[in-house]
Amino acid sequence: MIEHLAVLPILLPMLAAVILLLPPCGKSLFMRRIASAIMAVITLVVSIVLLVQVTNNGISVYAIGNWSAPFGIVLVADLLSVLLVSLTSLLGVAVVIYSIAGDDKKGNFFHPLVHFLILGVNGAFLTGDLFNVFVFFEVLLIASYSLLMHAGDKHSTRAALQYVILNLVGSSVFLIGLGILYGVLGTLNIADMAQKVPQLQGDDIYIAKAGGLLLLVVFALKAALLPLHLWLANTYSNAKPVVAALFAIMTKVGVYAMLRVYTVVFGDEAGELAHMAQPWLWGLAIATIIVGAIGVLAAQDLRKLTSNLVIVSVGTLVALISLQNEEATAALLYYLVHSTVVTAALFLLSDLISLQRGKVADRLTAGRGVKQPFLLGTCFIIATLSVIGMPPLSGFIGKIWILKSTLNSGQAMFFWPVYLLTSLALLVAMSRAGASLFWERRHKNSNELNDAPNAHPLHIIAIISLLACSPLLVIFAQPISDYMQNAAHQLHDISGGIKAVIKGGL
Repeated sequence: MIEHLAVLPILLPMLAAVILLLPPCGKSLFMRRIASAIMAVITLVVSIVLLVQVTNNGISVYAIGNWSAPFGIVLVADLLSVLLVSLTSLLGVAVVIYSIAGDDKKGNFFHPLVHFLILGVNGAFLTGDLFNVFVFFEVLLIASYSLLMHAGDKHSTRAALQYVILNLVGSSVFLIGLGILYGVLGTLNIADMAQKVPQLQGDDIYIAKAGGLLLLVVFALKAALLPLHLWLANTYSNAKPVVAALFAIMTKVGVYAMLRVYTVVFGDEAGELAHMAQPWLWGLAIATIIVGAIGVLAAQDLRKLTSNLVIVSVGTLVALISLQNEEATAALLYYLVHSTVVTAALFLLSDLISLQRGKVADRLTAGRGVKQPFLLGTCFIIATLSVIGMPPLSGFIGKIWILKSTLNSGQAMFFWPVYLLTSLALLVAMSRAGASLFWERRHKNSNELNDAPNAHPLHIIAIISLLACSPLLVIFAQPISDYMQNAAHQLHDISGGIKAVIKGGL
């Protein structure tokens, strides 16, 4: 069973989705909830076991059909991929638990779609082949299209249409880029591509560069990197908050693809194509951070504010990718985990605030307060401190690590002012949001507050489980930072990774 662990984070969500579509789960909401929660927890447990196995034993390569790379399809479970698979599975458990309190009543296929999306995300993280990255992209995108429409209105329908059109165009460009690279290299296995790119000569170099830059456009769209970021704030803010919380991991798929392709295939050992994306990534990342910070300051509701926080985090992650060194990659991984769980918690928190404020919802204007100000206010303060990078939460460690990793780079003189001023902008925006939501009130109507629903225990469990990750990332900072550094070293050890994949498999 141990040798098959690498494929289970893909098979289990697929099995869960099928079970949830069939009787008795397909006809009984209660059974659907029980089965969905159990399968989500099992997927998380298996992901953590896989993480422990890879930590102890090194890279695990699973060759499907016993066809080893580069001739067959392989799944590569290394420290980077299993970390992100575990993060996705954790997010899946939180979303399923939160939805059981009532959000899943608004659509019979909510739970199957959640597991299909987890299937697509986990597959994109684990596959060692670029064509299968495309396949899993499509799986998660199809699930996300339907989830966007979950209990939707005309606003979410319009946002979903824009999202679908942009991603269909992106998928077409993705296929064209893959076709170009396959025509030049004769392979789409990432490890095999890394071997063949340095051997390119003549016009093949420029053709491969064109294919690589087309992939950069696609990954920038998936990650919401400027100027292809315009869809994100509108889409996420119009989706149901429980759906937006799950979507917090989706931009990270684009970031992961950039990290994998432009570090391994077009990295240090790519000859004339080494670091071909770096000049583009650096400038676009800084611009994305600035635009995201402006969006945070201009946001009129908590969901739009949180959506722009996602854009800021994407810009920060891509800036670290562009530095192309192990220290920056280790800081990137720590910040990625931190930003994903905190933004997901904020999306869920915005839902509870909206429920208790009635027609005012989560708009950042003075008005009706919340029924449980201490509980929700405390959760908001924890999320805020983590977002702006104040001690003693994980945002502070992430910020210091990011600044340290850029200190000796030539871009530090430009990155530091932008990043620190952005942190100041986030402090101002989050403080204003907290004052509007929990402090300022134009009227106090006890009857209205009494009529507002209390937060369901499952809502609180889901939010606290995500927010608890922030202090845990501090409490266990030493082993976690060691893990991130080892994962970064493993990713940048290109020859070692190629050897493990090409000679690995069952």
